[in-house]
Amino acid sequence: MAAAEASEDPDLQLVVACQAAPEEGFDGPFRALYEAYRDRVYSTCYRITGNATDALDAAQETFVLVHRRIGGFRRESRLSSWIYRIAVNASIDLKRRSTSRPWTSLEALRSDPDRGLDPEDDAQPDPARAVGRGELASDVQAAIGRLSDKLQVVVVLRYLQELSYDEVAETLGISLGTVKSRLSRAHEALDRELTGRLDRHYTD
Repeated sequence: MAAAEASEDPDLQLVVACQAAPEEGFDGPFRALYEAYRDRVYSTCYRITGNATDALDAAQETFVLVHRRIGGFRRESRLSSWIYRIAVNASIDLKRRSTSRPWTSLEALRSDPDRGLDPEDDAQPDPARAVGRGELASDVQAAIGRLSDKLQVVVVLRYLQELSYDEVAETLGISLGTVKSRLSRAHEALDRELTGRLDRHYTD
C-alpha cells in the first residue's frame, strides 16, 4: 500500500500510539487496540476453528503476536488487514498442530500477573456475542468447515466478516482474481454439498 493510502487507515493513530509506548505493554495503548479488535478477531477464529475453546486460544495467540510485532508494522497495509492475517494464520496453525504444544498466554503481557485474561474474564467474548445474530444454520457452518483452508478463509472473511474483495486480497496477500476464483470454487463446493443434504432431508 502506498504511503498516501496507508495514511488513510482509520487506525493509524492507534498504531502510532502502540509503537511509541511499547514499554507500557498490554495496559497501555495496546489495550485500546485489543478492545477495538477482540470481537472481530474472536469471531474470525471461531468461524475457522469451529469451536469456542480453540477460538479463544487462537485469539489469544493473535494478540500476543500483534503485541510482539506491532513495533515492526510498516503500515504498508491497513491495521485491520494485518490483524486479520495474523488471526487467520493462528487459527489454521491451531487446526494443524498438536494440541500438546502450549500456547503463550496474554497474561504474560501484563505487568500485574494477577490480572491475566482468561475465559471467565468479563472482557472475553463468547460465541453468541461475538458471532452475532447472523449465525448460520449448523449444516451450513459444518459445510464451510469442510472446505479446504484456502476456500474456507475467503468465505469467512468475505461473507461472515463482511470484508470487501479488495480487503480480502490485502489480508491474504493474494490477487483480486485469486479471491474471486477461490470464492467461485467455494460456492460450487457448498452448493453441491448443501443441495445433496437438502435432497436427502426431503426424501427421508
